[in-house]
Amino acid sequence: MKLKINMNLSKVGFLSLALFIQACSTVPLIGRKQVSLLPESNMVEMSLTNYSQFLKENKLSTSKEQTDIIKRVGARMSVAVEKYLNENGFKDRIADFKWEFNLVENMVPNAWCMPGGKVVFYTGILPLTKNDAGVAVVMGHEIAHAVARHGNERMSQQMLVQFGGIALSEAIKTKPEQTQAIWQTAYGLGTQVGVMLPYSRQHEYEGDKLGLIFMAIAGYDPKEAIAFWERMAANSSGKTPEFLSTHPVEQNRIEAIRQFLPEAAKYNTAK
Repeated sequence: MKLKINMNLSKVGFLSLALFIQACSTVPLIGRKQVSLLPESNMVEMSLTNYSQFLKENKLSTSKEQTDIIKRVGARMSVAVEKYLNENGFKDRIADFKWEFNLVENMVPNAWCMPGGKVVFYTGILPLTKNDAGVAVVMGHEIAHAVARHGNERMSQQMLVQFGGIALSEAIKTKPEQTQAIWQTAYGLGTQVGVMLPYSRQHEYEGDKLGLIFMAIAGYDPKEAIAFWERMAANSSGKTPEFLSTHPVEQNRIEAIRQFLPEAAKYNTAK
């Protein structure tokens, strides 16, 4: 009996390993292997549901000037993202994207991008972005999270811990509240922590790099990211030590961005 149990456990372990290997993909530009166990089509479907609900519960900005900035930058950034991914063999990453860019009335300095290309800025971030280039810094970073499928990766990890890796469709049917909570955590919808979604430091640095390239291709100067993060640092209070936070300390982030700028500048079409 013991031998049979051990053999069964071995089979389970083998199947789990096979599942992980099959689910591995590569983050664009970064080259890091990631495990995304959840079908991206399901992630987009959940995204659309949550996005529609969010727009019903939140007021769109009545400022045409500010809204036009978000939509204008969004139009340029989406073209840049598609260009980069198409030319580098990652076209499938945005196969289900239907871009939308909105600005909502909320004084929290926040922004996010859901799977499927649904981008929302809060009016509270605009005093920090200052101009189109500043908006491009934030937008590039948030789109990068979606393109890199960081939310899928994070949700996969949490579902494995809580549900043992059952199918997403099954989890939605049998554990709808828990699944919804995991999704909200994975994508940071409604988060009050500011522009940064609650990803790991590794994901944040990856988002910065991809975002810089996207904004450079769109014709914005990547060096504007330094100015934006300096404003963010000045606006921050009661900083948490980096080892206690999932978010890089602003000065560490600024230094990492500064080191990557020469690479990002190669993509700048506005030279």
